Amino acid sequence: MSVAKPKADTLDAFFEACIGVVGPRHFLQDADAVKPYGRDWSGAYFRTPLAVALPSSTAEVSDLVRLCAGHGIPVVPAGGRTGLCGGSVPMRERAALVMSLERMTAIREMDRVGRTVTVEAGCILETLQDAVAEAGLAFPLMFGAKGSCMIGGALSTNAGGSNVLRYGNARDLCLGIEAVMPDGTVVNGLSALRKDNTGYDLRNLLIGAEGTLGIITAATLKTLPQPLVRTTAFLSVSDLDAALTVLHRVQDHTGGAVEAFEFMPQPVIDAICTYNPAIRSPLEGPAEIGILLEVASSRPMDAQLNEEGARALEVDVLTLLADLVEKELILDATIARNDQQRQDLWTMREMVLEGITHAGVAEIFDISLSLKHLSSFVATAKEQAARFGFRSLVIGHLGDGNLHYAVMGAEGQDPADLPMDAMRAAIMDEVARLNGSFSAEHGIGQSKLDQMLRYKDAGQLAVMRRIKSALDPQNLMNPGKLIPLASTEVGTGRSWQP
Repeated sequence: MSVAKPKADTLDAFFEACIGVVGPRHFLQDADAVKPYGRDWSGAYFRTPLAVALPSSTAEVSDLVRLCAGHGIPVVPAGGRTGLCGGSVPMRERAALVMSLERMTAIREMDRVGRTVTVEAGCILETLQDAVAEAGLAFPLMFGAKGSCMIGGALSTNAGGSNVLRYGNARDLCLGIEAVMPDGTVVNGLSALRKDNTGYDLRNLLIGAEGTLGIITAATLKTLPQPLVRTTAFLSVSDLDAALTVLHRVQDHTGGAVEAFEFMPQPVIDAICTYNPAIRSPLEGPAEIGILLEVASSRPMDAQLNEEGARALEVDVLTLLADLVEKELILDATIARNDQQRQDLWTMREMVLEGITHAGVAEIFDISLSLKHLSSFVATAKEQAARFGFRSLVIGHLGDGNLHYAVMGAEGQDPADLPMDAMRAAIMDEVARLNGSFSAEHGIGQSKLDQMLRYKDAGQLAVMRRIKSALDPQNLMNPGKLIPLASTEVGTGRSWQP
């Protein structure tokens, strides 16, 4: 396969011009220096960048993008590189400049009155959350990579996480963005307004576009009242239908205060405990269907202590859970009595990926379904996996219908010897039959181009291609991601070209 690469003299001129924008210290060309920028967290994709530019401002991003457009050099935006789909990694077929926004970390404005925060794209999620907390507020986007992922990447992939059930995805928490378009034009849409009907919604066009239409450089985000009290519990139920009944009962009882409703069956818990023996199963007996439940409240009355030192919210939730145990909707339950016990439960949840990877998982699907279809899908998918010689594990954010469906070879069976493509197609066909999504929160990147072509509505895909052609006619902005080639190219792992 040939690799498109600029001529040496053109490339030298381009590099010199880039150095003129960011300075020699912030333009990396050494092989060892650029190597980390050629892969993401998954490790499944690797391509050494032509170079890595580290701009410190939107103006520098704009200048660099203009240079890329003028020299015909593709540009790949990068942040914390915590993705799993190769979205921040250059394509093997096309050499590219990686533009990392890691130096753009400023919190430009904290508006306590309007309850918004304006932050640059390179700010790490956890850093932002800590700063917002100091102001007595909260930014609730929450997932395992919070200590290394950056806001620009979270918006570009419309990241989800464990509390989408209550607060929504990254898109739902964003009021406005600033971005650099493929020709270098700066779009300043940092509006903090809740109501602004003045034309096309460019914010939502760029959120979730994975850097294929422009580079997000800053965002104005919503902040919310900081929870005063949380109650966390681990439950065992008989099946998924019972779990969803419990979810609705708790939601109804608390007025929609459930922040997390995470699904972890016993085999997943066993895999975590095997991987890290310091972690112990939260229940004495097995939890065929284990649920991590968290309820949060910002109401002072829910934080009040009774004579025994228990918070009102804890007493209320405990009373409800006891009633559900009596009704046999819950088989067993334990409640976190202090911060350490709560942290222990969340540590277990956040170690799921490491645990199941250590157990030999060959592939993890990131799917979403209507809640009414979850139970039937899990049963059918298990049968389909077994038909091709695979075992399956199911975990996920049960409250919002997002399942991470994992498969591994049967006992003693190497997954490489099994028909992975046929099994994958069977499971994805079932997701499509149920009107679900093959990509719930991880994005498309390079890994799901074939699925995008097979399952995405043809009309929507055609419109996406027209938008891409209009805004990025040279296809220089993160090429090879999100938009697949025509049907004749299915299976190549390549993306559409204009």
